[in-house]
Amino acid sequence: MIAKRTNSDNPDFQELVKALDFELKIRDGEDHAFYAALNKTDAIKHVIVMYDENKAVGCGSFKKYAAGIMEIKRMYVSEQARNKGIASMVLKNLELWCQELGIHKCILETGINQPEAIHRYKKNGYRIIPNYGAYENMETSVCFEKELTNAI
Repeated sequence: MIAKRTNSDNPDFQELVKALDFELKIRDGEDHAFYAALNKTDAIKHVIVMYDENKAVGCGSFKKYAAGIMEIKRMYVSEQARNKGIASMVLKNLELWCQELGIHKCILETGINQPEAIHRYKKNGYRIIPNYGAYENMETSVCFEKELTNAI
């Protein structure tokens, strides 16, 4: 398994995000248009794409939210590659990259219709926080944060 640091211009990232958006459209139902508007992928500078035998199988990214805080976005693992720990590998790589940039906290949002994601974030040390920003009044959103240690 290889983690590649790239940006949102990466064609493998773009393909994985298309699959993510297709899945989320089904899961989000009526709320999909709201969430889709908050998940544009143009000009994301920090993207991880995971490769298994040269095949892109997972991705994630982050963008600046506030001073010292990055927001994790566009986490996805292809259906055939799930339950192999790939999402946790993506998260760990994103967190390491954040630490290298001097970031002390990651935040993220997921939906109540994504119980696997909620479980994964809890398993990886994220704790539920009050919904932030545009998600503040969204009953279908679950927001998380994780303090990053100074050790790299």
